[in-house]
Amino acid sequence: MYLRFGKRLMDLLLASLGLLLLWPLMLLVGLLVRIKLGSPVIFRQVRPGLEGKPFTLYKFRTMRDLHGSDGAPLPDRDRLTPFGVFLRSTSLDELPELFNVLKGEMSLVGPRPLLMEYLDLYTPEQMRRHQVRPGITGIAQVMGRNALPWEERFRLDVWYVDNLSLTLDLKILAMTVCKVIRREGISQEGQATVERFRGSGVSGGGSENG
Repeated sequence: MYLRFGKRLMDLLLASLGLLLLWPLMLLVGLLVRIKLGSPVIFRQVRPGLEGKPFTLYKFRTMRDLHGSDGAPLPDRDRLTPFGVFLRSTSLDELPELFNVLKGEMSLVGPRPLLMEYLDLYTPEQMRRHQVRPGITGIAQVMGRNALPWEERFRLDVWYVDNLSLTLDLKILAMTVCKVIRREGISQEGQATVERFRGSGVSGGGSENG
């Protein structure tokens, strides 16, 4: 019952309340992004949603638009500014995702929406993380956020799918507040952001603007 009706109702109520209360802060953040990083203010990227169907994710921009002599974007560590690090560490960059929640593309709680290119790399078990709407926060985020290895993040995501409940969602939301205040697990060790997923049992360089 909660999965079919209650979860969506809670998303609508809390996302609407969040936008009503936070719009002055979002306006201020947007203005600062425009001044410090330029345009566009909103970072848009296609991500897989429920059942892997694509949708456009909205976040505040945290990186400069810098390219090398070959025309390719510079590494994240070169494009991520102190202001961008602050936005990520406080999760202020995630606030526009409340609009994704209102549109029904995301939930407040669920597995984080990753990159479309990862869909072909998942095992059948890992693919089960797409049986629910992706979330602004999730069990993997409160258990270690980006500092967790990929395999552990996916294991937690599937565990969430199998154990989803109102009590669990409320617990994750409460734990998320604590994590944000402490600014824990923002990135993996040695990475400016988070190491790119290369497939189960495979590691490699590069990172994603997640």
